[in-house]
Amino acid sequence: MKTNWRIELALILLISAMFAGALIVWPSAPDQIPVHWNAGGDVDRYGGKVEGLLGIPLLTLGLYLLMRFIPRIDPGRANYARFGGAYTAIRAGLVVLMAGIYGVVLAWVLKWPVDVSRVVPVGVGALFILFGAVLGKVRPNWFVGVRTPWTISSKTSWVRTHRLGGWLFMALGVLFAVTGFFKLGRFVFVTVGAVIAVVVILYAYSYFVWRADPEKQPPAGTQPADDE
Repeated sequence: MKTNWRIELALILLISAMFAGALIVWPSAPDQIPVHWNAGGDVDRYGGKVEGLLGIPLLTLGLYLLMRFIPRIDPGRANYARFGGAYTAIRAGLVVLMAGIYGVVLAWVLKWPVDVSRVVPVGVGALFILFGAVLGKVRPNWFVGVRTPWTISSKTSWVRTHRLGGWLFMALGVLFAVTGFFKLGRFVFVTVGAVIAVVVILYAYSYFVWRADPEKQPPAGTQPADDE
């Protein structure tokens, strides 16, 4: 998979900015910093400076490095070149969302007014919409996508399940964004139920497509490849 260094540099700079932000506010930050908010946007857990200011940047750096490394160990790594753009979009979306959430933490430390109950759900919704937009382009592999026993046992099931999954993920994204924009945190059970429903639908759908597939041949890239 080719590397787009413009995007990688932008992501590296964004992660570096998170650590720089921690360094700047560290001297004036209180000893207890929010590390979790409830659905209503109220802080329900605090942590020390290390957890509050370094936890999210370190987690983001770890996710970035892990997702850069995954294609190297995937037995179906040859397929990543076929959905490199989609994979890059997924990685970038995750980093941007984490940076946005960290921005909320810094805003709290600096006493800037931020409506967490609105910002976070809208950000999560945007990420789901992005995932949905690119999910149909994901090609068979061992780590990314809707992986069920039936999608990895049938090319037809893989393709059709990911196409359906793309639409369902975008619908979830819209639902998250709407509940956040209109501050409908009290309906969090609706979004949780919708996520569970999507998982069940995709699992069931992948099975029924697999069962109707007369060939049931594993998609290319889901079986270990010979070393070159």
